[in-house]
Amino acid sequence: MNIKSTFVILGVCTLAASVRAEVKPNALFSDNAVLQQGANIPVWGTAKEGENVTVTFDGQTETAVAKDGKWNVYLKPHKAGGPFTMTIAGENAIVINNVLVGEVWVCSGQSNMAFDFLGASTALVERPRADYPKIRMFKVRSSGAFTPQADLLGNWEECSPKTVDGFSAVGYFFARDLHKAKGFPVGMIHSSVGGTAAELWTSLSGLQKEPSLHGYVDTFSLALKNYQGGAEKYAQEQDDYQARLTKWSATEGKAYGAALNAWKAANKANEAEGKPAAPMPTPAVPKPKPPVDPVGKKPTVLFNGKIAPLIPYAIKGVIWYQGESNNQKPFEYRTLFPRLIADWREKWGQGDFPFLFVQIAPYKFDIPELREAQFLTWKKTANTAMAVTVDVGDAENIHPRQKEPVGQRLALAARALAYGEKIEYSGPEYEAVKFQGNRAILTFKHVGDGLVAKDGPLKGFTIAGADQKFVAAKAEIQGDTVVVSADQVSSPVAVRYGFVNVPDGNLWNQAGLPASTFRTDPESLTQDAPATKKLIATPAKPEASNEN
Repeated sequence: MNIKSTFVILGVCTLAASVRAEVKPNALFSDNAVLQQGANIPVWGTAKEGENVTVTFDGQTETAVAKDGKWNVYLKPHKAGGPFTMTIAGENAIVINNVLVGEVWVCSGQSNMAFDFLGASTALVERPRADYPKIRMFKVRSSGAFTPQADLLGNWEECSPKTVDGFSAVGYFFARDLHKAKGFPVGMIHSSVGGTAAELWTSLSGLQKEPSLHGYVDTFSLALKNYQGGAEKYAQEQDDYQARLTKWSATEGKAYGAALNAWKAANKANEAEGKPAAPMPTPAVPKPKPPVDPVGKKPTVLFNGKIAPLIPYAIKGVIWYQGESNNQKPFEYRTLFPRLIADWREKWGQGDFPFLFVQIAPYKFDIPELREAQFLTWKKTANTAMAVTVDVGDAENIHPRQKEPVGQRLALAARALAYGEKIEYSGPEYEAVKFQGNRAILTFKHVGDGLVAKDGPLKGFTIAGADQKFVAAKAEIQGDTVVVSADQVSSPVAVRYGFVNVPDGNLWNQAGLPASTFRTDPESLTQDAPATKKLIATPAKPEASNEN
C-alpha cells in the first residue's frame, strides 16, 4: 500500500464520518462564550453534506448549507452585553447558554503565558477578589499537528475564586484591569505551550514567505515525509498482520486460547493463596505498533493545532509572552518574530489588530540580544506594544512569580492602542543618540511627564570608544534626555543600558514604567553565534516543555 492510497483511505473514512455527522459548532461556540463586539461575528462548524444550518442569536437569524461537511455564517455586529442564548439547528439542535458580547483577546506564547494564576506572587491575596463573571477564559487543550486543524479541545470558564487558579496569570491580570477600566465583558482565548520557539507558532506559508527562514520549512517537510513513510510501512504491516493472524487462528489459535484459560485459572489460584501473578502468555502473532507521531517541537505544528482552529473567530487582538526558547538565535528572531505577527494578521484577515507582547524578564541564562530583538520588533511593527519586565524578573528562575505587573502593563497598552485612551502605556523608549565631545546625549519617546531615576542616582549605563571596550558610565537626566560620559572615554561611539543577562538599571518615567534595555549599536550583531558566544559564558539551559 503506497502513501497515496493510505491517505485516500483516510479521506474516505473522514468523508464517511462527515456524512453521518450531526450539526456541530466549533468548540469556541459553547456555554459561557464571549463574542467580539462591534464586528461581524463568524460562526462555523460541521454537519451532514447539504444540510441546512440555522444560527439564531438575539433576534438575528442566519442560514448556511453544509458543503464538504462544513458550514459557516456571519452574524451582524452586536453591542456589548448579555447573557444571551445562541441556537444552532439542522436535523439536530444545539443551545449555547450564557453567551456574552464584549472584547476577545488571544493570549499565547510559552510557559510564562501558560503560568497558572495560582503560582503568581499575589495569588493568595487576589483570589478572593477574583469574582468577575464577565471575564471568561477558553483554554485550548489541543496538541500540535502536521496539518492545520479545523476544531479543537477546550471550554469557556467564568472567572471566580473557585476557577481562577487554572487561568493564565498574565491573562487574568490583563483581563481584570481591562474589565475594570472599560466595563465590558472580556474573553481570553488561552493557547500556549511551555518551552516552545516562535517558529512552532508560525504557519508553513508564513515561514515560506521569508527566505532566511526556509531552513524551518525544510525541517518541517522532512519530519512530515518521515511520518508519512512510517504510515505507509504501518499500513503494509497491518496487511501482513491480518494474513498471519488468519493463518495463526486456524493452526495455533485454539492452543493459545487453552493456554490463556489455564493462565487465568492459575492466577485465580495464586491470588487465593497470596502468590504473585504469573506472566500472561504472549500470542505468536503480536500486533504491529503504529508509527509514533513525531510532531514534537517541529516548526509550524503549534500554529496548525492550537491557532488555526481559532481562525476566523472575531478578536480584538493578541497578547504574547514568548522568546526564551529562541534565546540562542536573537538575530534571527529580529526577522522571525515580525514574520509571526504578520502571519497571524494575514491568516485572521481582520487587519493589523493590536499585538501586545512581553519583553522576556531578566534571567541568568537569557542574553540581552533577545530582549533587543523584541525591542526592535516593537519599533518597526505597526500597532504593537511591548511590556517591559526588567524590574520583575528573577535571576535564578526563568519563571518569575511577579505576573500582576505584566498583565497591568499589557492592559495599559491595550487601553491606549486598541481603545484610544490618551494615557502613557510604555516606559522610556530609546530613540537616538548624538555625540558631542566626550558626551553621549540620548533622546527618548514615551517620556510622559518626565524621566526619573528610580530610588537613587541613575545607573546601568556603559559607554565605549572606537575600541569597543565598554566601561561603567556616569549618566544624568537633563530635561527629556540622558547625558552619558566616562573619564576613560574621550570620544564615545556607543552607549548601552542594562545590556547584560540580568540588568541593574533604574531609568523610568513619571508614569511609573521602566525603560527597556538597549544599545545604540544594534547593528553590531549581524549573525547569531559569534556575538552570543562573547556575551554569555555559560550555555543557555533549555526550558522545560509542557503542553497546557
